[in-house]
Amino acid sequence: MSIAGKVVVITGAGSGIGAATAELLAGQGARLVLGGRRADRLEQVAARISGESVGAENAGGENTGAENAGGENTGAENVAWAVTDVRRREDVKALISLARNRFGRMDVLVSNAGVATVAPIETLTDEQVDDMIDVNLKGVVYGITAALPVFREQGGGHFVQTVSTSGLRIVAGQAIYAGAKNAVRTISEALRQEAGPSIRVTAVSPGMIRTEFVGERPPESNPDGVATWDQVQEVAIDASAVARAIAFAIDQPDDVDVNEIVVRPTAQG
Repeated sequence: MSIAGKVVVITGAGSGIGAATAELLAGQGARLVLGGRRADRLEQVAARISGESVGAENAGGENTGAENAGGENTGAENVAWAVTDVRRREDVKALISLARNRFGRMDVLVSNAGVATVAPIETLTDEQVDDMIDVNLKGVVYGITAALPVFREQGGGHFVQTVSTSGLRIVAGQAIYAGAKNAVRTISEALRQEAGPSIRVTAVSPGMIRTEFVGERPPESNPDGVATWDQVQEVAIDASAVARAIAFAIDQPDDVDVNEIVVRPTAQG
């Protein structure tokens, strides 16, 4: 049942839910492999986990310049990181390879990387649409297809996908984002049925969470029914609440599969 000793790979680990999850699991004895687009943020999270200052001789470790992952750090004893863009299949594969090369196995893949633009479909740019589909949906699929052979070989493993309450309560302005997240929810359930008794699958749906994910998209003009930035901040809860839910799912016995968890503020409608 213990989290201690498990090797957990987390995408979108540089901030928000990913960083909170990494720090919580590290405190419970997990070994972490962190992926994200920003090397400086990954280094900071890794340094907090290893209890050392960023830039210290042993905290930064050696950046080996991984060809596909955009650089990786393997200095701290129980944490490694690699710059990872989940839109690139080869980056995701490299992150999983880093886990196996460093720790000899991978027990859990937390597919947490996500992006959103809240706006009516007709105002979205092609780039915004592509990003929401490529990061939120294809990035998760790339993780599944890369990790599934590893879990099969090991005889077990655990997929944790960060979904969203936006897919449970559909509102204007979130059509593409909610659609991509609901696709992940559907894929997760199908994967659970296909994977067999040795592989677990958990979909975690956060509600309004106080992270940069929300803070970086203050609305200029919202469609009807979309909460304003101020309204979100007023009711949002800390990312640690989602991290605890993820830890709960991971900490279950091997024959217990927690499939769906919804974590949202009591004040969220």
